[in-house]
Amino acid sequence: MLAADQRAGRERDTNGDDTKKYSTQKGRFQVTKNDSVSSRYRRSSELYEESKRFTPGGVHSDVRLSMEPFPLFFARAEGSRLWDVDGHEYVDYVLGMGPVILGHAHEGVNRAVAASLTKGQLYAGQHEEEVAVARLVCEVVPVAEMVSFSLSGSEAVQAALRLARSAAGRTKIIKFEGHYHGWFDNVFVSVHGDHHPHRPGCELATVPMSSGQVPEAYADLTVLPWNDFDALQRTLQRNEFAAVIMEPIMANTSVILPRPGFLEMARKLCIEHGTLLIFDEVITGFRVGLGGAQELLGVTPDLAVFAKALANGYPMSCLAGKRNLMERMVSNGVVHAGTYNANRVSCTAALVTLQALRENKGDAYRRINEVGTQLIEGLRNLARETGKPLHVQGLPAMFNTTFAEKDEITDCRSYERCQLHMQQRFVGLLLEQDIRVTQRGTWFVSAAHTSADVERTLNAARHALQIL
Repeated sequence: MLAADQRAGRERDTNGDDTKKYSTQKGRFQVTKNDSVSSRYRRSSELYEESKRFTPGGVHSDVRLSMEPFPLFFARAEGSRLWDVDGHEYVDYVLGMGPVILGHAHEGVNRAVAASLTKGQLYAGQHEEEVAVARLVCEVVPVAEMVSFSLSGSEAVQAALRLARSAAGRTKIIKFEGHYHGWFDNVFVSVHGDHHPHRPGCELATVPMSSGQVPEAYADLTVLPWNDFDALQRTLQRNEFAAVIMEPIMANTSVILPRPGFLEMARKLCIEHGTLLIFDEVITGFRVGLGGAQELLGVTPDLAVFAKALANGYPMSCLAGKRNLMERMVSNGVVHAGTYNANRVSCTAALVTLQALRENKGDAYRRINEVGTQLIEGLRNLARETGKPLHVQGLPAMFNTTFAEKDEITDCRSYERCQLHMQQRFVGLLLEQDIRVTQRGTWFVSAAHTSADVERTLNAARHALQIL
Protein backbone atom coordinates (compact mmCIF):
# COMPACT_ATOMS: atom_id res chain seq x y z
CA MET A 1 0.00 0.00 0.00
CA LEU A 2 2.70 2.49 0.99
CA ALA A 3 4.92 2.09 -2.04
CA ALA A 4 2.00 1.88 -4.48
CA ASP A 5 0.62 5.25 -3.42
CA GLN A 6 4.04 6.90 -3.41
CA ARG A 7 4.88 5.40 -6.79
CA ALA A 8 1.67 6.80 -8.26
CA GLY A 9 2.58 10.25 -6.97
CA ARG A 10 6.06 10.07 -8.51
CA GLU A 11 4.53 9.06 -11.84
CA ARG A 12 2.30 12.10 -11.85
CA ASP A 13 5.17 14.42 -11.00
CA THR A 14 7.24 13.18 -13.95
CA ASN A 15 4.38 13.86 -16.34
CA GLY A 16 4.27 17.60 -15.92
CA ASP A 17 2.13 18.19 -12.82
CA ASP A 18 4.00 20.50 -10.46
CA THR A 19 1.59 20.06 -7.55
CA LYS A 20 4.24 17.94 -5.80
CA LYS A 21 8.00 17.91 -5.98
CA TYR A 22 9.47 14.73 -4.59
CA SER A 23 12.83 14.93 -2.89
CA THR A 24 13.51 11.22 -2.31
CA GLN A 25 12.49 7.80 -3.55
CA LYS A 26 10.12 7.39 -0.63
CA GLY A 27 7.74 10.17 -1.62
CA ARG A 28 8.78 13.15 0.55
CA PHE A 29 7.68 16.31 -1.15
CA GLN A 30 6.99 19.99 -0.86
CA VAL A 31 3.60 21.32 -1.84
CA THR A 32 3.23 24.18 -4.32
CA LYS A 33 -0.46 25.05 -4.40
CA ASN A 34 -2.07 27.21 -7.05
CA ASP A 35 -4.71 29.81 -6.18
CA SER A 36 -7.71 27.59 -6.93
CA VAL A 37 -6.40 24.77 -4.73
CA SER A 38 -5.58 27.22 -1.94
CA SER A 39 -9.07 28.65 -2.11
CA ARG A 40 -10.87 25.29 -2.16
CA TYR A 41 -8.84 23.79 0.69
CA ARG A 42 -7.97 26.90 2.68
CA ARG A 43 -8.49 25.44 6.17
CA SER A 44 -6.81 22.14 5.24
CA SER A 45 -3.86 24.12 3.94
CA GLU A 46 -3.57 26.07 7.19
CA LEU A 47 -3.74 22.93 9.31
CA TYR A 48 -1.23 21.15 7.10
CA GLU A 49 1.29 23.97 7.39
CA GLU A 50 0.84 23.95 11.17
CA SER A 51 1.14 20.17 11.34
CA LYS A 52 4.46 20.22 9.51
CA ARG A 53 5.89 22.26 12.40
CA PHE A 54 5.37 19.36 14.80
CA THR A 55 5.28 16.20 12.64
CA PRO A 56 7.65 15.04 9.84
CA GLY A 57 5.84 15.70 6.58
CA GLY A 58 2.80 16.81 8.56
CA VAL A 59 1.32 13.28 8.65
CA HIS A 60 1.59 10.26 10.93
CA SER A 61 1.64 7.62 8.19
CA ASP A 62 3.78 7.98 5.08
CA VAL A 63 0.94 6.66 2.93
CA ARG A 64 -0.83 9.97 3.42
CA LEU A 65 2.07 11.91 1.90
CA SER A 66 0.80 10.92 -1.54
CA MET A 67 -2.62 12.53 -1.15
CA GLU A 68 -3.59 14.96 -3.89
CA PRO A 69 -3.46 17.90 -4.04
CA PHE A 70 -1.79 17.66 -0.60
CA PRO A 71 -2.64 15.82 2.66
CA LEU A 72 -6.17 17.01 3.45
CA PHE A 73 -7.81 17.28 6.87
CA PHE A 74 -11.27 15.90 7.62
CA ALA A 75 -13.91 16.88 10.15
CA ARG A 76 -16.34 13.97 10.26
CA ALA A 77 -17.75 10.95 8.44
CA GLU A 78 -21.05 9.13 8.37
CA GLY A 79 -22.26 6.23 6.24
CA SER A 80 -20.75 6.55 2.76
CA ARG A 81 -19.90 10.24 3.20
CA LEU A 82 -16.89 12.17 4.40
CA TRP A 83 -16.58 15.91 5.14
CA ASP A 84 -13.32 17.83 5.05
CA VAL A 85 -12.56 20.83 7.27
CA ASP A 86 -13.46 23.17 4.40
CA GLY A 87 -17.00 21.79 4.25
CA HIS A 88 -16.80 19.63 1.12
CA GLU A 89 -18.91 16.47 1.27
CA TYR A 90 -17.44 13.43 -0.49
CA VAL A 91 -18.78 10.06 -1.52
CA ASP A 92 -15.99 8.09 0.11
CA TYR A 93 -14.49 5.01 -1.54
CA VAL A 94 -11.29 5.17 0.53
CA LEU A 95 -13.03 4.06 3.73
CA GLY A 96 -9.95 4.57 5.87
CA MET A 97 -7.94 2.50 3.32
CA GLY A 98 -10.44 -0.35 3.52
CA PRO A 99 -11.48 -0.99 7.14
CA VAL A 100 -14.88 0.73 7.15
CA ILE A 101 -16.90 -2.20 5.79
CA LEU A 102 -20.25 -1.22 7.38
CA GLY A 103 -19.92 2.51 6.71
CA HIS A 104 -18.58 5.38 8.77
CA ALA A 105 -19.88 5.94 12.32
CA HIS A 106 -22.03 2.80 12.19
CA GLU A 107 -24.77 3.25 14.78
CA GLY A 108 -24.64 -0.27 16.21
CA VAL A 109 -20.86 -0.28 16.55
CA ASN A 110 -20.75 3.19 18.06
CA ARG A 111 -23.52 2.41 20.55
CA ALA A 112 -21.75 -0.72 21.76
CA VAL A 113 -18.38 1.02 22.00
CA ALA A 114 -19.89 3.95 23.91
CA ALA A 115 -21.44 1.54 26.42
CA SER A 116 -18.13 -0.28 26.86
CA LEU A 117 -16.25 2.91 27.74
CA THR A 118 -17.89 3.13 31.15
CA LYS A 119 -16.36 -0.26 32.02
CA GLY A 120 -12.77 0.76 31.37
CA GLN A 121 -10.46 -0.06 28.50
CA LEU A 122 -7.43 -2.02 29.75
CA TYR A 123 -7.30 -4.55 32.57
CA ALA A 124 -3.97 -6.31 31.97
CA GLY A 125 -6.31 -9.27 32.06
CA GLN A 126 -9.11 -10.88 30.09
CA HIS A 127 -12.77 -10.06 29.49
CA GLU A 128 -15.82 -11.72 27.98
CA GLU A 129 -15.84 -9.86 24.66
CA GLU A 130 -12.45 -11.21 23.58
CA VAL A 131 -13.71 -14.78 24.05
CA ALA A 132 -16.86 -13.99 22.07
CA VAL A 133 -14.89 -12.45 19.17
CA ALA A 134 -12.43 -15.37 19.11
CA ARG A 135 -15.31 -17.85 19.02
CA LEU A 136 -17.01 -15.98 16.18
CA VAL A 137 -13.85 -15.74 14.06
CA CYS A 138 -13.30 -19.48 14.52
CA GLU A 139 -16.87 -20.13 13.40
CA VAL A 140 -16.64 -18.20 10.12
CA VAL A 141 -13.01 -18.40 8.91
CA PRO A 142 -11.97 -21.78 7.40
CA VAL A 143 -8.41 -21.83 8.80
CA ALA A 144 -9.35 -20.48 12.22
CA GLU A 145 -9.25 -23.21 14.86
CA MET A 146 -7.55 -20.79 17.25
CA VAL A 147 -6.81 -17.05 17.09
CA SER A 148 -4.55 -14.48 18.71
CA PHE A 149 -5.35 -10.76 18.63
CA SER A 150 -3.15 -7.70 18.20
CA LEU A 151 -3.66 -4.16 16.89
CA SER A 152 -2.17 -3.84 13.40
CA GLY A 153 -1.67 -6.01 10.36
CA SER A 154 2.08 -5.50 10.50
CA GLU A 155 2.20 -6.93 14.03
CA ALA A 156 0.07 -9.94 13.12
CA VAL A 157 2.30 -10.71 10.13
CA GLN A 158 5.34 -10.78 12.41
CA ALA A 159 3.57 -13.20 14.75
CA ALA A 160 2.70 -15.45 11.79
CA LEU A 161 6.28 -15.52 10.50
CA ARG A 162 7.73 -16.23 13.95
CA LEU A 163 5.25 -19.05 14.49
CA ALA A 164 5.97 -20.53 11.05
CA ARG A 165 9.71 -20.54 11.66
CA SER A 166 9.23 -22.27 14.98
CA ALA A 167 6.96 -24.93 13.50
CA ALA A 168 9.05 -25.62 10.40
CA GLY A 169 12.45 -25.43 12.07
CA ARG A 170 13.66 -23.24 9.20
CA THR A 171 14.27 -19.52 8.78
CA LYS A 172 13.76 -18.72 5.09
CA ILE A 173 10.55 -17.15 3.77
CA ILE A 174 9.15 -16.69 0.25
CA LYS A 175 7.16 -13.55 -0.59
CA PHE A 176 5.95 -12.17 -3.92
CA GLU A 177 6.87 -8.97 -5.70
CA GLY A 178 4.20 -6.32 -5.28
CA HIS A 179 2.71 -7.86 -2.12
CA TYR A 180 2.74 -5.70 1.00
CA HIS A 181 3.05 -7.35 4.42
CA GLY A 182 3.74 -4.38 6.65
CA TRP A 183 6.52 -1.89 7.17
CA PHE A 184 8.90 -3.92 9.35
CA ASP A 185 12.45 -4.43 8.04
CA ASN A 186 12.21 -8.17 7.40
CA VAL A 187 9.27 -7.96 4.95
CA PHE A 188 9.22 -4.39 3.63
CA VAL A 189 10.97 -5.24 0.38
CA SER A 190 10.05 -5.40 -3.31
CA VAL A 191 6.59 -3.95 -2.77
CA HIS A 192 6.80 -2.57 -6.28
CA GLY A 193 8.72 -3.80 -9.29
CA ASP A 194 12.15 -2.35 -9.90
CA HIS A 195 12.42 -4.31 -13.14
CA HIS A 196 15.61 -6.10 -12.26
CA PRO A 197 16.05 -9.27 -14.32
CA HIS A 198 15.26 -12.64 -12.80
CA ARG A 199 18.06 -14.32 -10.93
CA PRO A 200 18.79 -18.03 -11.43
CA GLY A 201 15.82 -20.03 -10.21
CA CYS A 202 13.36 -17.24 -11.12
CA GLU A 203 14.17 -15.17 -8.03
CA LEU A 204 13.80 -11.40 -8.16
CA ALA A 205 15.96 -8.75 -6.57
CA THR A 206 15.24 -8.07 -2.90
CA VAL A 207 14.82 -4.30 -2.86
CA PRO A 208 14.34 -2.45 0.47
CA MET A 209 11.57 0.12 0.47
CA SER A 210 12.95 2.50 3.12
CA SER A 211 16.13 4.23 4.07
CA GLY A 212 17.51 2.74 7.26
CA GLN A 213 16.48 -0.87 6.66
CA VAL A 214 19.02 -3.44 7.83
CA PRO A 215 19.98 -5.91 5.06
CA GLU A 216 20.50 -8.68 7.59
CA ALA A 217 16.81 -8.39 8.53
CA TYR A 218 15.64 -9.56 5.10
CA ALA A 219 18.58 -11.83 4.26
CA ASP A 220 16.33 -14.91 4.62
CA LEU A 221 13.66 -13.52 2.30
CA THR A 222 13.26 -14.76 -1.28
CA VAL A 223 11.15 -12.70 -3.69
CA LEU A 224 9.29 -14.35 -6.57
CA PRO A 225 7.04 -13.05 -9.34
CA TRP A 226 3.33 -13.31 -8.53
CA ASN A 227 1.19 -15.74 -10.48
CA ASP A 228 4.27 -17.59 -11.80
CA PHE A 229 3.69 -21.33 -11.41
CA ASP A 230 7.17 -22.37 -12.52
CA ALA A 231 9.02 -19.93 -10.26
CA LEU A 232 7.25 -21.17 -7.14
CA GLN A 233 7.62 -24.83 -8.01
CA ARG A 234 11.33 -24.59 -8.80
CA THR A 235 12.12 -22.52 -5.70
CA LEU A 236 10.26 -24.75 -3.24
CA GLN A 237 12.19 -27.77 -4.51
CA ARG A 238 15.13 -26.50 -2.47
CA ASN A 239 13.29 -27.68 0.67
CA GLU A 240 14.62 -24.83 2.81
CA PHE A 241 11.65 -22.55 3.40
CA ALA A 242 9.62 -22.16 6.56
CA ALA A 243 6.73 -20.40 4.84
CA VAL A 244 5.28 -18.88 1.73
CA ILE A 245 3.41 -15.66 2.53
CA MET A 246 1.08 -14.00 0.03
CA GLU A 247 -1.94 -11.83 -0.41
CA PRO A 248 -4.38 -14.42 -1.81
CA ILE A 249 -5.78 -11.52 -3.83
CA MET A 250 -3.13 -8.92 -4.58
CA ALA A 251 -5.14 -6.11 -3.02
CA ASN A 252 -2.29 -3.63 -2.61
CA THR A 253 -1.57 -3.54 -6.34
CA SER A 254 -4.47 -3.26 -8.78
CA VAL A 255 -6.60 -5.93 -6.99
CA ILE A 256 -5.04 -8.78 -8.98
CA LEU A 257 -6.65 -12.18 -8.53
CA PRO A 258 -4.55 -15.34 -8.63
CA ARG A 259 -4.45 -17.20 -11.93
CA PRO A 260 -6.76 -20.23 -11.97
CA GLY A 261 -5.02 -23.03 -10.09
CA PHE A 262 -2.21 -20.91 -8.63
CA LEU A 263 -3.39 -21.02 -5.03
CA GLU A 264 -4.24 -24.71 -5.32
CA MET A 265 -0.76 -25.42 -6.62
CA ALA A 266 0.83 -23.35 -3.85
CA ARG A 267 -1.18 -25.27 -1.25
CA LYS A 268 -0.11 -28.63 -2.72
CA LEU A 269 3.56 -27.69 -3.04
CA CYS A 270 3.77 -26.33 0.50
CA ILE A 271 2.45 -29.61 1.88
CA GLU A 272 4.92 -31.61 -0.22
CA HIS A 273 7.93 -29.57 0.91
CA GLY A 274 7.08 -29.09 4.58
CA THR A 275 6.49 -25.37 4.13
CA LEU A 276 3.68 -23.44 5.76
CA LEU A 277 1.29 -21.41 3.62
CA ILE A 278 0.36 -18.00 5.09
CA PHE A 279 -2.40 -15.82 3.66
CA ASP A 280 -2.13 -12.11 4.40
CA GLU A 281 -5.81 -11.19 4.49
CA VAL A 282 -5.33 -7.81 6.14
CA ILE A 283 -7.39 -6.26 3.34
CA THR A 284 -9.41 -9.17 1.95
CA GLY A 285 -10.43 -10.60 5.33
CA PHE A 286 -14.12 -9.93 6.14
CA ARG A 287 -14.26 -7.65 3.08
CA VAL A 288 -14.65 -10.06 0.15
CA GLY A 289 -16.78 -12.33 2.33
CA LEU A 290 -17.23 -13.39 5.94
CA GLY A 291 -14.70 -16.19 5.52
CA GLY A 292 -12.24 -14.02 3.61
CA ALA A 293 -10.51 -14.76 0.32
CA GLN A 294 -9.72 -18.30 1.49
CA GLU A 295 -13.43 -19.11 1.59
CA LEU A 296 -14.18 -17.24 -1.63
CA LEU A 297 -11.38 -18.97 -3.55
CA GLY A 298 -11.67 -22.35 -1.85
CA VAL A 299 -8.07 -22.72 -0.61
CA THR A 300 -7.27 -22.97 3.11
CA PRO A 301 -3.78 -21.92 4.30
CA ASP A 302 -2.01 -23.01 7.49
CA LEU A 303 -2.06 -19.52 8.98
CA ALA A 304 -3.83 -16.30 8.07
CA VAL A 305 -3.64 -12.68 9.14
CA PHE A 306 -6.62 -10.32 9.36
CA ALA A 307 -7.06 -6.65 10.29
CA LYS A 308 -8.81 -3.68 8.61
CA ALA A 309 -12.47 -4.76 8.16
CA LEU A 310 -12.40 -6.85 11.36
CA ALA A 311 -13.57 -3.94 13.55
CA ASN A 312 -15.00 -1.39 11.08
CA GLY A 313 -12.17 1.09 11.63
CA TYR A 314 -11.22 0.41 15.25
CA PRO A 315 -7.64 -0.88 15.63
CA MET A 316 -7.53 -4.67 15.77
CA SER A 317 -5.81 -7.52 13.97
CA CYS A 318 -5.84 -11.26 14.23
CA LEU A 319 -3.59 -14.24 13.58
CA ALA A 320 -5.66 -17.34 12.90
CA GLY A 321 -4.51 -20.88 12.28
CA LYS A 322 -4.72 -24.59 12.81
CA ARG A 323 -4.80 -25.66 16.44
CA ASN A 324 -1.59 -27.69 16.31
CA LEU A 325 0.28 -24.61 15.09
CA MET A 326 -1.33 -22.00 17.27
CA GLU A 327 -0.77 -24.00 20.44
CA ARG A 328 2.98 -23.68 19.85
CA MET A 329 2.61 -20.14 21.14
CA VAL A 330 2.42 -21.78 24.56
CA SER A 331 4.02 -25.22 24.19
CA ASN A 332 7.08 -23.98 22.27
CA GLY A 333 7.40 -20.50 23.69
CA VAL A 334 6.58 -18.52 20.54
CA VAL A 335 6.18 -15.12 22.17
CA HIS A 336 3.35 -12.81 21.14
CA ALA A 337 2.81 -9.80 23.41
CA GLY A 338 1.19 -6.38 23.41
CA THR A 339 -0.21 -4.05 26.04
CA TYR A 340 -3.23 -3.16 23.93
CA ASN A 341 -3.93 -6.61 22.46
CA ALA A 342 -7.61 -7.53 22.85
CA ASN A 343 -8.45 -4.24 24.53
CA ARG A 344 -12.12 -3.96 25.36
CA VAL A 345 -12.96 -1.14 22.93
CA SER A 346 -11.52 -2.91 19.88
CA CYS A 347 -13.02 -6.26 20.83
CA THR A 348 -16.44 -4.68 21.31
CA ALA A 349 -16.23 -3.04 17.89
CA ALA A 350 -15.09 -6.29 16.27
CA LEU A 351 -17.85 -8.33 17.87
CA VAL A 352 -20.62 -6.00 16.69
CA THR A 353 -19.04 -5.65 13.23
CA LEU A 354 -18.84 -9.41 12.65
CA GLN A 355 -22.35 -9.92 14.01
CA ALA A 356 -23.66 -7.24 11.63
CA LEU A 357 -21.87 -8.84 8.68
CA ARG A 358 -23.26 -12.25 9.61
CA GLU A 359 -26.87 -11.33 10.35
CA ASN A 360 -29.72 -11.93 7.89
CA LYS A 361 -27.58 -14.51 6.10
CA GLY A 362 -25.03 -11.93 4.98
CA ASP A 363 -27.37 -9.18 3.80
CA ALA A 364 -24.56 -6.62 4.16
CA TYR A 365 -22.48 -8.49 1.61
CA ARG A 366 -25.41 -8.69 -0.78
CA ARG A 367 -25.75 -4.89 -0.60
CA ILE A 368 -22.02 -4.43 -1.13
CA ASN A 369 -21.98 -6.79 -4.10
CA GLU A 370 -25.02 -5.14 -5.67
CA VAL A 371 -23.66 -1.60 -5.39
CA GLY A 372 -20.10 -2.61 -6.30
CA THR A 373 -21.32 -4.45 -9.40
CA GLN A 374 -23.35 -1.41 -10.49
CA LEU A 375 -20.27 0.74 -10.08
CA ILE A 376 -17.94 -1.60 -11.97
CA GLU A 377 -20.34 -2.11 -14.86
CA GLY A 378 -21.09 1.61 -15.00
CA LEU A 379 -17.41 2.53 -15.19
CA ARG A 380 -16.80 -0.05 -17.92
CA ASN A 381 -19.74 1.31 -19.90
CA LEU A 382 -18.33 4.82 -19.55
CA ALA A 383 -14.98 3.61 -20.88
CA ARG A 384 -16.70 2.28 -23.99
CA GLU A 385 -18.84 5.40 -24.31
CA THR A 386 -15.91 7.82 -24.11
CA GLY A 387 -13.36 5.65 -25.90
CA LYS A 388 -10.90 5.92 -23.02
CA PRO A 389 -8.73 2.90 -22.06
CA LEU A 390 -10.13 2.75 -18.52
CA HIS A 391 -9.36 -0.67 -17.06
CA VAL A 392 -11.52 -1.89 -14.17
CA GLN A 393 -10.34 -4.99 -12.31
CA GLY A 394 -11.27 -6.73 -9.08
CA LEU A 395 -14.35 -7.61 -7.05
CA PRO A 396 -17.48 -5.63 -6.09
CA ALA A 397 -16.21 -5.05 -2.54
CA MET A 398 -12.86 -3.72 -3.80
CA PHE A 399 -11.61 -3.02 -7.28
CA ASN A 400 -9.02 -0.95 -9.10
CA THR A 401 -9.18 1.50 -11.97
CA THR A 402 -6.27 2.39 -14.16
CA PHE A 403 -5.65 3.06 -17.84
CA ALA A 404 -4.31 0.30 -20.04
CA GLU A 405 -4.91 -1.11 -23.50
CA LYS A 406 -4.51 -4.70 -22.27
CA ASP A 407 -7.37 -6.80 -20.97
CA GLU A 408 -5.52 -8.31 -18.01
CA ILE A 409 -3.09 -7.13 -15.34
CA THR A 410 -1.45 -10.14 -13.70
CA ASP A 411 1.39 -8.77 -11.55
CA CYS A 412 2.91 -5.53 -10.37
CA ARG A 413 5.11 -5.15 -13.44
CA SER A 414 2.19 -5.31 -15.85
CA TYR A 415 0.40 -2.81 -13.60
CA GLU A 416 3.35 -0.42 -13.68
CA ARG A 417 3.30 -0.47 -17.48
CA CYS A 418 -0.16 1.12 -17.34
CA GLN A 419 -0.70 4.86 -17.87
CA LEU A 420 -0.36 5.74 -14.20
CA HIS A 421 -0.17 9.47 -14.90
CA MET A 422 -3.63 9.28 -16.48
CA GLN A 423 -4.87 7.30 -13.48
CA GLN A 424 -3.69 10.04 -11.13
CA ARG A 425 -5.33 12.72 -13.24
CA PHE A 426 -8.59 10.72 -13.17
CA VAL A 427 -8.46 10.40 -9.37
CA GLY A 428 -7.79 14.14 -9.09
CA LEU A 429 -10.70 15.04 -11.34
CA LEU A 430 -13.01 12.83 -9.28
CA LEU A 431 -11.86 14.54 -6.08
CA GLU A 432 -12.67 17.94 -7.57
CA GLN A 433 -16.23 16.64 -7.98
CA ASP A 434 -16.32 15.33 -4.39
CA ILE A 435 -15.73 11.66 -5.18
CA ARG A 436 -12.83 10.29 -3.12
CA VAL A 437 -10.81 7.28 -4.32
CA THR A 438 -7.39 6.09 -3.12
CA GLN A 439 -4.38 7.55 -4.89
CA ARG A 440 -3.49 4.15 -6.33
CA GLY A 441 -6.94 3.85 -7.91
CA THR A 442 -8.39 1.30 -5.49
CA TRP A 443 -12.10 1.65 -4.68
CA PHE A 444 -13.59 0.17 -1.51
CA VAL A 445 -17.36 -0.29 -1.21
CA SER A 446 -19.24 -0.41 2.09
CA ALA A 447 -22.67 -1.64 3.13
CA ALA A 448 -23.64 2.03 3.48
CA HIS A 449 -23.11 2.91 -0.20
CA THR A 450 -26.29 3.28 -2.24
CA SER A 451 -27.46 3.32 -5.84
CA ALA A 452 -27.74 7.11 -5.50
CA ASP A 453 -24.03 7.20 -4.61
CA VAL A 454 -23.31 5.15 -7.73
CA GLU A 455 -25.32 7.51 -9.95
CA ARG A 456 -23.51 10.55 -8.53
CA THR A 457 -20.16 8.80 -8.94
CA LEU A 458 -20.77 7.76 -12.55
CA ASN A 459 -21.80 11.29 -13.50
CA ALA A 460 -18.53 12.55 -12.06
CA ALA A 461 -16.58 9.79 -13.79
CA ARG A 462 -18.17 10.62 -17.15
CA HIS A 463 -17.12 14.24 -16.77
CA ALA A 464 -13.59 13.23 -15.75
CA LEU A 465 -13.19 10.84 -18.67
CA GLN A 466 -14.40 13.47 -21.13
CA ILE A 467 -11.73 15.87 -19.86
CA LEU A 468 -8.87 13.35 -19.99
